[in-house]
Amino acid sequence: MQTPTYAPAYLAAELRLPTNGLDYTILGIYFVVVLGIGFAARRSVKTSLDFFLSGRSLPAWITGLAFISANLAATEILGMAANSAQYGAYTVHWYWIGAIPAMVFLGLVMMPFYYGSKVRSVPEFLLLRFDRGAHLLSSILFAFAAILIAGVNLYALAIVVEALLGWPQWVAIVVAGFFVLAYITLGGLSSAIYNEVLQFFVILAALIPLVVLSLKKVGGWDGLTHKLTQAHGANFTTAWGGTGIGHANPLGANWLTIVLGLGFVLSFGYWTTNFAEVQRALSAKNLSAAQRTPLIAAFPKIFIVFLVMIPGLVAAALVPKIGTSGSGLQYNDAIPYLMQELLPNGVLGIAVTGLLAAFMAGMAANVSSFNTVFTNDIWAKYVVKDREDAYYVRFGRLITAIGVLASIGTAFLASSFSNIMSYLQTLFSFFNVPMFVVFIVGMFWKRASKKSGFWGLLAGTTAAMVNYFVLYKQGVIDIPTDQGANFVSAIAGFVAGAVVMVAVSLFTRPRPEQELRGLVYGTRSPGMTEPAAPGDEAWYRRPALLGWGAVVLAAICYIPFSF
Repeated sequence: MQTPTYAPAYLAAELRLPTNGLDYTILGIYFVVVLGIGFAARRSVKTSLDFFLSGRSLPAWITGLAFISANLAATEILGMAANSAQYGAYTVHWYWIGAIPAMVFLGLVMMPFYYGSKVRSVPEFLLLRFDRGAHLLSSILFAFAAILIAGVNLYALAIVVEALLGWPQWVAIVVAGFFVLAYITLGGLSSAIYNEVLQFFVILAALIPLVVLSLKKVGGWDGLTHKLTQAHGANFTTAWGGTGIGHANPLGANWLTIVLGLGFVLSFGYWTTNFAEVQRALSAKNLSAAQRTPLIAAFPKIFIVFLVMIPGLVAAALVPKIGTSGSGLQYNDAIPYLMQELLPNGVLGIAVTGLLAAFMAGMAANVSSFNTVFTNDIWAKYVVKDREDAYYVRFGRLITAIGVLASIGTAFLASSFSNIMSYLQTLFSFFNVPMFVVFIVGMFWKRASKKSGFWGLLAGTTAAMVNYFVLYKQGVIDIPTDQGANFVSAIAGFVAGAVVMVAVSLFTRPRPEQELRGLVYGTRSPGMTEPAAPGDEAWYRRPALLGWGAVVLAAICYIPFSF
């Protein structure tokens, strides 16, 4: 087995940016606005529902932009650019196969169950469908994963700011952690969501000039593909080239593991059960708005791939040995390298602000989902029960501070990965995929018993970890890359979880059918049949049309990269 021998993910020291007073002024204005939003949102927090779910009052366009911004963290920006520098145009799979179908499925199929059952979190749905064992295990696993992923954002922030601006890592961590802690503690989820909407536009303002100048630097798209084909071969600039079973390609995966591992298991596991995303949809004002939330987000998601993939491809063209000891640059250096080389002052300040905004959006999404799950699903259900509502708001603010401190402690676990997206995909295969199989079996099979949820979740998580740490890392099976191993781990976790759930269900008593109303496909609860609000009959407000439109548009975008 070829085990990747990557250096730690520190950025190259020579990537220091020539920032000046104008750039720091832009950065300062952004931080002032962020805190202002937090203070403004504080006035709307009167109950725990306001703090944890914005009182379920937000319009679809706000929750839709927050949904995509929560995903568009700097780990995604740096990580997907690193993916492109390492693997080439195969990065499009993470968007058009690995995101759009699952987002549409969430909006059309799963949101009626989530929103109609009036749950406050994804783990709480498992309490309704299965039992306390499945609920507690899923809550603990999600809280742990949220802190790990928030730590990835903090770690990536620290190394980027240290390399680009010269700030010590601890300063970057304390500054970013303070601002995220301040605005979430002040305004709860509403503050996080409105800041995520702002951050979405700041991120676009940072990436668009970088893409335009990058393409100009290499002679346009034709010049880019010509350079990459010469340096890396024809498959580097196609989505499916060399993915036949038994064929070699830069990604180290074949079409079957791409479609099943990434396109189905990892993708659906992340987008349909990751509460950091679903929480945004649950804060919408009605079921129609909740359904439209991931569908509205799907349209910018289709095109964002170009904003993160092209800089990675350009970096691979300009630094042919990037990621090896011969260049001095890691794959994660792709975007910072281009920022240093191409952006003038002023635009540079916007780009740095965009990166910081992206880090803060990703961290805030995970911290806000962590405080909701820990407060409602662990503390209020199993530790301190039946206290007044104000107590849980106070505790939610306290656990937010603890979550930020814990994420600082987990930040450096990501240091052994040259490609931080590989690290994130590993976490998703461990935590999101097993939860997805429990959801999908429970939602579509009435016979699934109460006990099957716990054992399926435990078996799926264990199988994914055994595949990665024992079979792959110890060389028992030959998988060329970490990403390929993640796809296989996801499939192993899904299959193990499903098999165990079926086996346990066959030997245990099913729940009475009347208890499954609104929890299993084909049954309905009163909350799932709410009438459309005035104006919701317009075509652009219909979830089905939005969903199929996103799928068709993503399929059309695939065509130029398929050959």
